Amino acid sequence: MTTDILDELDLRALGRELQQARKRSGLTQEQAATILGAARTTLTAIEKGERRIRPDELITLARTYNRQVSDFVRVRPAIEPFEVQFRGPATLSEVDRARIDPLIVDLQELARNYLELEEIVGNPLARRYPDEFAVAGLNTDTAAEELATRERARLNLGDAPLPVLRDILEQEVGLRIFYLKFPQRFSAMYFYDHTLGGCIAINSDHPEDRRRWSLAHDYGHFLVSRYKPVLYVENAYVRRPESERFVDLFAMYFLMPTSSVSRRFNDIRRAKAKVTPADLCILAHYFGVSFEALMGRLEGMKLVATGLLDKLRAGGFKIRDAQQVLGLAPIPARESVLPLRYQYLALEALDRELITEGRFARLMQLDRLEARQLVDLLRDEIGIAEDSDQPVGLDLAQSLDAEEEHS
Repeated sequence: MTTDILDELDLRALGRELQQARKRSGLTQEQAATILGAARTTLTAIEKGERRIRPDELITLARTYNRQVSDFVRVRPAIEPFEVQFRGPATLSEVDRARIDPLIVDLQELARNYLELEEIVGNPLARRYPDEFAVAGLNTDTAAEELATRERARLNLGDAPLPVLRDILEQEVGLRIFYLKFPQRFSAMYFYDHTLGGCIAINSDHPEDRRRWSLAHDYGHFLVSRYKPVLYVENAYVRRPESERFVDLFAMYFLMPTSSVSRRFNDIRRAKAKVTPADLCILAHYFGVSFEALMGRLEGMKLVATGLLDKLRAGGFKIRDAQQVLGLAPIPARESVLPLRYQYLALEALDRELITEGRFARLMQLDRLEARQLVDLLRDEIGIAEDSDQPVGLDLAQSLDAEEEHS
């Protein structure tokens, strides 16, 4: 790297990149400045674009942030940093902030990498976004069910249980969805950027039924308040705001349509004199929701007595134990941190020699060996031989269609 390259860079843009990389690493300005061997005011000036960085300083900071120097000197898509609004407590502890701030930067960086891959291979994400749904002046419950019904019809989903929800929202809507490790009480984060579109991060440590609910919940935010970035903190309200009640109702109706729930429950009643807790466990699994979510739905429809869940718990009923005894298979899930389309775009860029193997590994957040194993796995999934001269050239929807034709 020569000084000439640094002379050509926009100092403010470079400073923002360095600041975001530092935050993603979880370092304070004081800590990074100490590693750099400079005063904190010097690092502040660099991050503000008020002081030109020297080559040796850039190399040191890149190593400190576990990044490549090329990450800071190449042209990348320009996006504005965002601030999320916490749905829950009015204030968060310093410990919470210290754990969440790097995750916010991480999501922004992943979404930006996704956009950069699209630009590299010339394959932009198709956005099939509906107009924002106006809820002002409407009854919360009926409006939530109307929106859920509209979306199911728009996406041709009927009233059947949804398969892998993440695939539907990524492929049919065009959202960027990532699974990240949040602290336990944080379930999901959503933001919208005109350049990136809608982006959602789900807590990967939660069980799939809970992740599906969080995803549907944040999809509700996307549909009614698209431009308000939020991070949801569970069990943090004394009284839930109407906006949160609306998106929870939307999630309930979207995942468990009235007609489908009624039909399945009545099928059980016709076959048996009494509906058992085992029947309800199986029904919750059928819709891909938690037992608690199903019970709330059935109570709301007056299909079971109010307070039945509390009575079952008081009687020693263990939901997870019952699911295990019943041999219920895990709910189908797409658990990778990165969207499949993101991975296929990176593979295409690699096969077309538009990125190096090292950069592919960094984009996948893997070491070189793990990245090579992933390349082989992705090639197997779409039927591209390792020695083939043909680049991938397929988007995710096309590859899944091909898989279905051969299954």
